[in-house]
Amino acid sequence: MSRDKHIEIALQDAERYARPHMDQGKVATYIPELAKGDATKLGICIRTPDGEEYCQGDCQTEFSIQSISKTITLILALQTAGYDRVFSKVGMEPTGDAFNSMIRLETLTTHPMNPMINAGAIATTSCCIKGCADPFGAFLTLARTLCGRETIRLNKDVFTSEYQAGGRNRAMAYFMQSENLLEWDAEDVVELYFKMCSINVNVRDLAHYGLVLACNGKDPATGKQLVDPWICRIVKTLMMTCGMYDASGEFAVKVGLPAKSGVGGGILAAAEGRMGLATFAPGLDKRGNSVGGWYALEFLSQNLGLHCFSGRAAE
Repeated sequence: MSRDKHIEIALQDAERYARPHMDQGKVATYIPELAKGDATKLGICIRTPDGEEYCQGDCQTEFSIQSISKTITLILALQTAGYDRVFSKVGMEPTGDAFNSMIRLETLTTHPMNPMINAGAIATTSCCIKGCADPFGAFLTLARTLCGRETIRLNKDVFTSEYQAGGRNRAMAYFMQSENLLEWDAEDVVELYFKMCSINVNVRDLAHYGLVLACNGKDPATGKQLVDPWICRIVKTLMMTCGMYDASGEFAVKVGLPAKSGVGGGILAAAEGRMGLATFAPGLDKRGNSVGGWYALEFLSQNLGLHCFSGRAAE
């Protein structure tokens, strides 16, 4: 099948559009290892159901998955613990707060508002431990399957850095443990959570994963159902409403795709039935989202008609 020239040109133009804005971002420094990121990097990748891959820029560069892992953790928790148990621990509503905020745990509800914020991901992680003999092994196997690459590994340097700098996440975990919300010891839960956030990926991996989500859990290359459609629906819905931290509403208006960002500089997105998309640019805005990635996805959404309410998403 011939390659789509329109997509190729759109990727080139998206890079040109995004680069002038990248100096607005700064690499994350609260995890010391992430402070080593190169803010000049920009990678964009699209994968389509016909097996084509379109890459632009730094597509082979590996980076820490960080909060994008929360989508994989949620899939694993739903697969192993089930809907009722997972959502007895965590809610489904956007917060409007920063991703690492803990204020609502005390002022509103001891249950985190959704699985895409840190507190919610920690609660979701605790569901994975009880259902798996080797929780991180199960997570890593699932990540490799969804991303289509068996060589994905834990970045030990990032994990060590995150483990040593993770006081705020520990505070959330111990508070939730005191409220009998966690199903395992808080220290074990946050250690697993830090590991999940510390695997290395590239945009080719994430675009593959995005395509699986866009195809309702099926790998179009093999026809194999990797994730149950009901789980995909939940994950994509929460990505749309909560996946871009406290900028999720703005992203939904401007880009209109289910997406999940991470402070390592990655963004994962899925255009229903059409393609998986991923970007990498380590410079972040004040809310923790990749500046270059946001602008690239905004350009692609507009020029390829990807917004879920554009009238073209189902073409």
